Amino acid sequence: MKSENTLLTMKNICKYFTGVKALVNVDFTLREGEIHALMGENGAGKSTLIKVLTGVEKLDEGEIHLLGQHVLPKSTHEAQSIGISTVYQEVNLCSNLSVAENIFIGREPMKFGRIDWKTMHKRARTALEKLNVDIDVSQTLDSYSVAIQQMVAIARAVDVDAKVLILDEPTSSLDEKEVEKLFEIMTKLKNEGIGIVFVTHFLDQVYAVCDRITVLRNGEFVGEYEIKDLPKVKLVAKMIGKDYEELNASIKGSDSQDDEAHSNKEVFLEAKQLGKKNEIEPYDVIVYKGEVLGLAGLLGSGRTEMAKLLFGAEKPDTGELCLEGSKKNIITPLQAIKNEIAYCPENRKIDGIIPDLSVRENIILALQSKRGWMKYIKRSEQEKIANDYIKLLSIKTSSAEKMVKELSGGNQQKVILARWLLTQPKLLILDEPTRGIDIGTKTEIQRLVIELANKGMSVIFISSELDEMLRTCSRMVVLRDRVKIAELTGDKLETNVIMNTIAGGN
Repeated sequence: MKSENTLLTMKNICKYFTGVKALVNVDFTLREGEIHALMGENGAGKSTLIKVLTGVEKLDEGEIHLLGQHVLPKSTHEAQSIGISTVYQEVNLCSNLSVAENIFIGREPMKFGRIDWKTMHKRARTALEKLNVDIDVSQTLDSYSVAIQQMVAIARAVDVDAKVLILDEPTSSLDEKEVEKLFEIMTKLKNEGIGIVFVTHFLDQVYAVCDRITVLRNGEFVGEYEIKDLPKVKLVAKMIGKDYEELNASIKGSDSQDDEAHSNKEVFLEAKQLGKKNEIEPYDVIVYKGEVLGLAGLLGSGRTEMAKLLFGAEKPDTGELCLEGSKKNIITPLQAIKNEIAYCPENRKIDGIIPDLSVRENIILALQSKRGWMKYIKRSEQEKIANDYIKLLSIKTSSAEKMVKELSGGNQQKVILARWLLTQPKLLILDEPTRGIDIGTKTEIQRLVIELANKGMSVIFISSELDEMLRTCSRMVVLRDRVKIAELTGDKLETNVIMNTIAGGN
C-alpha cells in the first residue's frame, strides 16, 4: 500500500556536459509502495536523472539518499546491489540464454563447482509465479513475446531485492492486454512496498496507475504533484512550459500561412486506415496541396510514427495510401522519393547528416538516389547545386567541401533541407526541424516553410513548440497515445484548445 515513508530522495542534482546543463538543481522523492511518474518532453532531463541514479553518469552536484543513507552508485551493478534496478524499453537481457539463466545471470546457484540447474529452474519458476507468470523457464528468452521478456526482467530485478524499480518506457511495445497485465504486476509490487519510478509518454497510463507525478522541463524541476491534484491539461501545460491561466489568447501571428494560399482544397495525399501494430493505430488523414499540416501531440504520441508510414520508412500492417487520386504502394523511402515525397527526420545527427561527408555530398544525396546511381551527377553540377543552395538558404560554411559535422546544428539542419528541396518534392515532411537551433535560424526555417506552401508545396510540420506550430500551420492533426484523436482548423487553432485536446478534454 502507498505510504508516506520516504524511500529515496535526490536533492539539488546537477549534471553538466560540455556546454550543456543537463540537470540543474533537480529534486526527486520516491516513497515506499508508490508508483511515481517521471514526466517531461524530449530534453527535459528524465534519462539523465535516471542515469545519475543508476551510476551510468556521475553527478556533478547534489545528494542521493536511500532509506536515509547517503549513496552514490558508480555503476549499474553497484546500484543494483543497494536495491536500485532498472527495466528499460529495450529489454537488456540475453535473448539466446534461457529464462532461468537470464534471471540468475552472474549469481547462478552452484553445487560441487557447477551450476545447479535444478535449483536455478525451481527458483526461476518461483520468481515468475510471484508475478503470476507461468512459462517454461528452460526455454530461451527469444521464444517469448516482448511482454514476457519484460516480466522476466522485472522478475530478475525483484529477485535481487529491489527497493526501487525504474520502468523506463516499458509499455511502448505492448498491446492493450499486455499493458493491463504489466499494471497488475506494478500494483502487486507497489502493495509489497516497492517504490516504482514509471517513465512514459502515455498520459492515460499515468492516470491509470500512478500516485504522484514529478515534472521536469529543460533540465529543471517544475514540481511534484499528487495525481488527484493535477488534471491532464495542467500536466500538459507544465510539460511544455505554458501558464495555464494565460491560455485563452491565440498566438497565431502575422507570420502564419495566408488564408488565400491554403484555400485550395485539391488533395495531394490521402491515407485510409494506415497503421502498424504497436506503432500507431490505423488513421485517416488528408494532405491538401499548398498547405502546412501540423501533427500535434506530446513526445511519443505517434507523430513521428505517422510520418514514417507516409514516407515508407516503416511498412504499414493496414490501410492504403493515395497520391493525387491514385493508389500507391509506398513501403520504402526510395519509393517515396520517386513519388516526390521528402522527409527530414527528427534526429539529424543519426538519421540526417552523413558526418564524414562534405556539405556538397550531403546536399546531393537524395537527388542522386532519385536519379539512380547509374546516372551519376557530374562533379561540376554537384558544385553548382551545392553553392546555389548554400546561397539560397544562407548556410554558413566557408566552402561546399567543408565536412558537414563541422557546421553548427542550425546549418546542418539547413543542409538537410537543401538535400530534400533539391528533389523538388510535392510533399515535404519536417519532423522537429528547428529543435536545438538558434532563434534566428528557427525563424528563417519557419518563413521558408510558409513560402514553400504558398508556392503550392504540401508540408507536414511536426514540432513540440505550440507557438511555432501556430505560426506555421494552417491545420492540425492531434495525436495522443498513438491514436489520431482530432483535426483542428480555423478558430480552433489556439493554444488552449490544442492543449485540452492533447490532454483528452473537450
